[in-house]
Amino acid sequence: MDLDPLLLSRIQFAFVVSFHAIFPVFTIGLASFIAVLEGLAFKTRNPVWITLSAFWTKVFAVVFGMGVVSGIVMSFQFGTNWSNFAQASANFLGPILSYEVITAFFLEAAFLGVLLFGRDKVPPGAHLASAILVATGTFISSFWILAANSWMQTPAGVEFREGVFHVVSWSEAIFNPSFPFRFMHMALASFLTGSFVVAGVSAWYLLRGREVEANKKALSMCLWLLLFIAPAQAVVGDFHGLSTLEHQPMKVAAMEGHWETSGDVPLLLFAIPDQENQTNHFEIGIPNMASLILTHDWHGEIKGLNEVSPEEQPPVALVFWSFRVMVGIGVLMILFAVTGLVLRVGGRLWRTGWYLQGLRAMSIAPFLAVLTGWFVTETGRAPWLVYGIMTQAEAVTPSLTGGMALFTLIGYIVVYGMVFTAGVYYLMRVLYVGLEGTEDEHVDESDRPARPLSAAHVPFEIDDSGANPANQGGH
Repeated sequence: MDLDPLLLSRIQFAFVVSFHAIFPVFTIGLASFIAVLEGLAFKTRNPVWITLSAFWTKVFAVVFGMGVVSGIVMSFQFGTNWSNFAQASANFLGPILSYEVITAFFLEAAFLGVLLFGRDKVPPGAHLASAILVATGTFISSFWILAANSWMQTPAGVEFREGVFHVVSWSEAIFNPSFPFRFMHMALASFLTGSFVVAGVSAWYLLRGREVEANKKALSMCLWLLLFIAPAQAVVGDFHGLSTLEHQPMKVAAMEGHWETSGDVPLLLFAIPDQENQTNHFEIGIPNMASLILTHDWHGEIKGLNEVSPEEQPPVALVFWSFRVMVGIGVLMILFAVTGLVLRVGGRLWRTGWYLQGLRAMSIAPFLAVLTGWFVTETGRAPWLVYGIMTQAEAVTPSLTGGMALFTLIGYIVVYGMVFTAGVYYLMRVLYVGLEGTEDEHVDESDRPARPLSAAHVPFEIDDSGANPANQGGH
């Protein structure tokens, strides 16, 4: 059996990127949350904020470590599997990735140590500054990485001569047409991920009556933030879609399952794309809605996949369904945020068991949305690696064999499986101990507020099934 090195290299990079992406999207949002907690602790001297910050900093450290380990090998793959691309793009990607290390990674690594171990060793202001600088470093890192990836999506500021990209305008290359929308989209995704994880964990603790005061504060903060950023993400996503329609029309056509160039395009809620026959089966859609959303014109024309040959089309079914999963999760996020606002009336938020249970489940949802979003972004530009200029087949290492690609793919799966298992194990230990351990470390006994430690101290009753005996029939 012949092993296709191009296909295996694509699978390998997809696996590594998908595994890695879930960590920074969480740590970026969580770092900002920790910085806010540190600011509140510095201003109010309330031990609750110190406790929350110390706990979530432990979680951040574990996830940050997993992200670093899983991300290091991605740059090596440029040389091992995509050497033609690495050589061609070195004039742009080399400096960009170096800037990311120098301006962001060093900043994060240096001040994370202060944040983790310096609470009782440096002045409070210095500890607050370390939290702010770590959060700043995460955004600087995402800036450079997304600038690089966005350039591959919408290349600008370069000339392609004799198989090599030459930068003619650094500002145009970095701030390429898709970068502003993609950077904002990813930033909001990070806030959504951090907020839903913190909300889900806080809800889990509340269901068990653990550290009620602190977890109420954390949950309340997250729900207020979600009420604004969940709808904002939908608006930014709309602008991102309009930009994609202009610069990558075949990606949008695959997202919509749209084959023939036409106007009055329906928004397909369900379909089974058949790329071999260039059609869909079992379509269910809303008439003209895709035209309205994408062109802001009820009769707007959208290019179809038949504008290019089947060999130049992206894998339609994967893009089509990934996009719908991402959008569906986004709608669910908005509903949870609005429901939280409704339940605040009369204090029902803290005693509505089904909602708290739902928040626990929703802590996983942002990761699924991020992964499916990346599937749309990366597979939607196929067969191009640098859109419209260099294909994936042209970028792969010429001497790479299918056996070599398969061997390294299996190796990555095994090693990453070990890293993920170990990371989740230690993360679960941190979550199991909860805020109680962090209070013992950082709160002086004379300043310790009264706090309930078990369900017996909680003014409401919620069991794990979501039932609320104290409020039956009153949700």
